Amino acid sequence: MNTPPWHDSTHPDDEHELPSNWGRWGTDDELGTLNLITEEVRARGAAEVRTGRAVSLAQPIHPAPLVSGPFAPTTRDVSPIQQLMQYTGGAPATADMMLVTNHHVRSTHLDALGHQVRDGRVYPGRPLAESVTPAGARHGSTVAFAAGIVTRGVLLDLAFAGPLPAGHPITSEDFEAAEARQGLRLESGDALVVRCGWVYAINPARPMPGISLEAVRWMHRRGVSLYAGDLGDAHPPLDPAVPGPLHRVALPLLGMPLIDVAELEELAAVCAESNRYTFLLTVVPPRIHGLTGVPVNPLAIF
Repeated sequence: MNTPPWHDSTHPDDEHELPSNWGRWGTDDELGTLNLITEEVRARGAAEVRTGRAVSLAQPIHPAPLVSGPFAPTTRDVSPIQQLMQYTGGAPATADMMLVTNHHVRSTHLDALGHQVRDGRVYPGRPLAESVTPAGARHGSTVAFAAGIVTRGVLLDLAFAGPLPAGHPITSEDFEAAEARQGLRLESGDALVVRCGWVYAINPARPMPGISLEAVRWMHRRGVSLYAGDLGDAHPPLDPAVPGPLHRVALPLLGMPLIDVAELEELAAVCAESNRYTFLLTVVPPRIHGLTGVPVNPLAIF
């Protein structure tokens, strides 16, 4: 029998096969790499709290008035949240409705495991047709985040000397150099937070740096439970044969939830000021089931 690539976290991935956790935690699993956050891992994260200082990792969002019809702007151009003000009736109070675009490049959001499809299946190999329907996601949805995510967060600041070069492929060498520079080691169950020093913007004349497939293999070996970054996959893709290693490999094959377009400038400043790059990371999304993703406000607590 072939040894599965997840059998031993020190076992190197076969360079000809993509890393996968399908079957590792059963055929009905919806937690993916969040299974690596054990009670001991949570306690290790809690031990990072010493001063009580809290830093948000979320982009601020300014809602726009709800617009509909043929002259509405495209999704990318409008705010991630469109708002409609209402009068509740009865008591003199105000209320509003929100139309939320969960996967938006100007909204810090958490991708559930059903967000990406691999060969007609979602993690851990469930057919798409039975997992995500017009009525909502039935498997691999935000139901997995009901208890929130609490673990040790580790910032690897790749932009300590300035933004990464355009089109830079982020590899394990970048991660391990940051570990050595910052005097730490990422452990199994930790959340990996990566700062590239960029604002997400698709510009063919200035391609964004991004995570390489080799870096995803490193995350798999190290037991990363959650990825958060100001950038993720490169645009245009680094390798057309495997475009988007985070969204096309880490999410659907490893079952690794992703926090897209995190705001990391304040976090980096606080880490540099205190010379501490580890912290308690808490991610508590609204308990709305059946979604493929949801806006979040991650907190780093020192």
